[in-house]
Amino acid sequence: MHYIQHLVMARSTRWPERLSRKLAREAVDGVALINALRVEPDLGSPARGGLPATTARRTETGWRLSGRKIYSTGAPILKWYAVWAKTDEPETRVGLFLVPAGLPGAKIIETWNHLGLRASGSHDIVFEDVVFPLDHEIDVRAPEEWRVPDFTQSVVHAIFVAAIYDGVARAARDWLVEFLKNRKPSNLGASLATLPRVQEVVGGIEARLAVNARLIDSFAGDFDDGVLLSASESSIVKLTVTHNAVAIIEDALSLTSNHGLTRANPLERHFRDVLCGLVHTPQDDATRVNAGRLALGL
Repeated sequence: MHYIQHLVMARSTRWPERLSRKLAREAVDGVALINALRVEPDLGSPARGGLPATTARRTETGWRLSGRKIYSTGAPILKWYAVWAKTDEPETRVGLFLVPAGLPGAKIIETWNHLGLRASGSHDIVFEDVVFPLDHEIDVRAPEEWRVPDFTQSVVHAIFVAAIYDGVARAARDWLVEFLKNRKPSNLGASLATLPRVQEVVGGIEARLAVNARLIDSFAGDFDDGVLLSASESSIVKLTVTHNAVAIIEDALSLTSNHGLTRANPLERHFRDVLCGLVHTPQDDATRVNAGRLALGL
């Protein structure tokens, strides 16, 4: 998430250059992590539309922010929050405000108790009349101007997310291979790796990983080379990669029996973590609907 924010800063024409340079320098000189805080209890995912309840009120001494954000990944270690909020102006605007962590009135509520990705620290952050500088307005516009999402944000986010879950699947594969080579049931008299059925399943895992690698690497290479890409395509890559990753670990579990589900072995954790990919934005239904509408010219 930190890398995504910095890539958006570097490529966006809307991020104030003074702020993006400041955060880039801090990230190089020390630990200064940033993440976007967008999701709310009532709003759900901002990718599906709707105005946030979190409100920034302009005063003579600075912006005053109030609201609650959920799924705030990295909450305990962030130095900067890019907060999605609306203004209380007569003509409401909505967008991002850069808020330093640790200000009076900002509080982390340790609510993160998820099936997977438990180390991400994605707790709630509550803002109660938090004051921050007026010049920390990043990109705030009329709501209708957000109908077309930021290209870099939407494209890069999907690929980075895909790479995370592909990495989980690769860690699972690595453990599985060692398990199969070392596990020698007495009734077999050889390692599980010698069984044709096991070899076939592992071959299927390798096939899915090869597809994932080609999708991620080629898309990322095109992005770096300036090839014209689409947010729909990146979302489709994410959908395909994450479903392959889930299937890979399900196959691994089919070969490991109870060993794969015991907490003494890492496959259990990999299985929990990879399932989060199915609900991680961009979500499957939105990806398919968007691709369908584009194909139908709607």
